[in-house]
Amino acid sequence: MATAQKQKQASPEVKVTIDLNNVKNDKVMVTVTPSGFNSNDVVFHIPKTVPGTYSADNYGKLIDDLKAFDKNGKELETSKTDENSWKISNSKSLAKVTYWVNDTFDSESGKGFGKEDIFSPAGTNILEGKNFMVNNHGFIGYFDNKTEIKYDVKVLHPAGLFGATSLIDADKSDTVDEFVVNRYFDLTDNPIMYSKPDYKTFTVDGMEILFSVYSPTGVHSAEELLPDLEKTMRAQKAFMGSINANKRYTVLLYLSDMNKNDAKGFGALEHHTSTTVVFPEAMPKDALGEQLKDVVSHEFFHTITPLSIHSKEIQFFDYNNPKMSEHLWMYEGVTEYFANLFQINQGLIDADEFYQRMVGKINNASSMNDTMSFTEMSANVLVEPYKDQYLNVYEKGALIGMCIDIIIREKSNGERGILDLMKKLSKEYGVDKPFNDNELFAKITQLTYPEVGEFLNTYVAGKTPIPYDVYFAKMGVTKTKVQIPGNPFLKDQSTPYITVNPKTKEIVIIPGGELSDFMKGLGLKGGDTILAINDKAYNLDNIYEMIMESQNWKADDPISVKIRRDGAEQTLTGKVKLSFTEEEGYKFTDTSKEKLNNAWLKG
Repeated sequence: MATAQKQKQASPEVKVTIDLNNVKNDKVMVTVTPSGFNSNDVVFHIPKTVPGTYSADNYGKLIDDLKAFDKNGKELETSKTDENSWKISNSKSLAKVTYWVNDTFDSESGKGFGKEDIFSPAGTNILEGKNFMVNNHGFIGYFDNKTEIKYDVKVLHPAGLFGATSLIDADKSDTVDEFVVNRYFDLTDNPIMYSKPDYKTFTVDGMEILFSVYSPTGVHSAEELLPDLEKTMRAQKAFMGSINANKRYTVLLYLSDMNKNDAKGFGALEHHTSTTVVFPEAMPKDALGEQLKDVVSHEFFHTITPLSIHSKEIQFFDYNNPKMSEHLWMYEGVTEYFANLFQINQGLIDADEFYQRMVGKINNASSMNDTMSFTEMSANVLVEPYKDQYLNVYEKGALIGMCIDIIIREKSNGERGILDLMKKLSKEYGVDKPFNDNELFAKITQLTYPEVGEFLNTYVAGKTPIPYDVYFAKMGVTKTKVQIPGNPFLKDQSTPYITVNPKTKEIVIIPGGELSDFMKGLGLKGGDTILAINDKAYNLDNIYEMIMESQNWKADDPISVKIRRDGAEQTLTGKVKLSFTEEEGYKFTDTSKEKLNNAWLKG
């Protein structure tokens, strides 16, 4: 069974069946039945690119043995015209198209996002009887000029698997789900994850949120991870106010088994009413909760842009010959900025943490091409040299959002910010009314101030690097030295103070090596075997968990470490002592700007 958001029901023009019951060689059969054609030839496509990925992924490479038949079962002639397209001859008599679909998760190299692999949250999984990640663009194709028609999709699946999605299931049986959508985009915009039922729901301001988890070994569960997600999404809704009117939102969390052929591209992909998330199952609960907070919040803010505010290139997306919009600074950058701003706004982090996050983005952006026009990069992001600069949308893109926010706060005496601008743009346009790319800057200037227009033309369309110090100073924030806590087990976040005995898997403090302040303060010595911390046992199998959990320790927290020294076990107790390094950062120093600063971070 599947959970759902209501779609208008109407007579479909394309019927599709996905058979998840009969898996052969790790492939599933898809049957597509069109309503009829007037032309002699027609081209059937599987997407090359899908919205939100900004890369040419060529999903057609997943398709095997595509065949076309007339109503009598006679096979029609087909020819492959490119990696993602098939021409079908005598299409006036075409009754159905069948093909086998491979998945992407078990063939990933792990080279990373933007490399050769399809980004896992945009990929597909076929794990017979256990999990199917049905990103529909990897399973269902479309015919030329037939994307704006209705689709009726039936998914045949084992009774024990639950289909989590924001689509509405029109079939009440336990083995068939049926979804009717108004156009092809609504399929690609609504992923479905089939797995053993492990989900929770909660409601925030009239929006029902479904959280579904697939954990191969069952080490994590929706119930266990729900508090972090619920706290975050409640804070987001409080920050956003009335801008988001969705009635349902679905979070699909797939946890990968890193020891097998499985997903290796970690992160998330946004949709209008859902997000797909992929992380390693080996992550400890606390670290996974933190990652969910940051990643899901970014994707949820995409419900503002590009999902509510977008250009014609996105509204009428061409899956096989895409024309990209100029405004990734807004779609990804402002979204990433909101994902950080809301956390300080809602008290999830403090001001110093927020400033340090922005410093991190300044440092990361400085390693990219800082004189490349952001609009030019965005419009050409699928090709070199622009393609290599894509990740800057999360760094400089977020900083662009921050600077615009600061300008609006300053000019309005703190009364308005960039969230107010996005609400106005959402009201001006909305889900079904796109803007022209070349008109957005003028509209933003009209809704805000001339200074915002000058900033956009100089620093976003132009090639001039942004003087961040000038904008921080407007909010009373200046550059200074800040103390950053180090990890108790890692020097400079990279060189370990510990090693592992390969025979016993036990964690050992490197004999004769340097000790961290934490180790010195507790009386630990080189050669000590660490058996447990605060009564939790550790060895090679969960050493990553130990290091990640130590990131959350605070100075003077009580601590106990069970060790073996010279063959005898003992427990050392005391308080956590942390090492600090001095780094360049920002702090609020100009008290004359206190009102503006509060409006910026808390308004």
